[in-house]
Amino acid sequence: MIEISQEFTFDAAHFLEGAPEYRRMHGHSFYAEVTLRGEADAGTGFLRDLGEVNAVLAQIREILDHCLLNEVEGLGKPTLENLAKFIFLRAKAALPETARVKLRRPTYGQTCTYEI
Repeated sequence: MIEISQEFTFDAAHFLEGAPEYRRMHGHSFYAEVTLRGEADAGTGFLRDLGEVNAVLAQIREILDHCLLNEVEGLGKPTLENLAKFIFLRAKAALPETARVKLRRPTYGQTCTYEI
């Protein structure tokens, strides 16, 4: 079994209603690592061409970068957990080998991993 990972970053703002300490709009820098798992193709030697992976992740980044996460359709409440799941589901739809998304906010030392 092979795993390959690709990272991308984005910056976005959000606020969390019902959480007094997070109710005001504020922003974060996010680092997302998307991991694909499977067997390499015998002919190409690739699990998936990383150029294809980058193209899919660029589309996801375009949805999230420099936006208000509260307004992203399909995200729901803009928590770290929901954001990791959102990225996972979009990556999995285009890249069936997607096995895991790890989302980090290093300035806070926070990480969230979503996998099924």
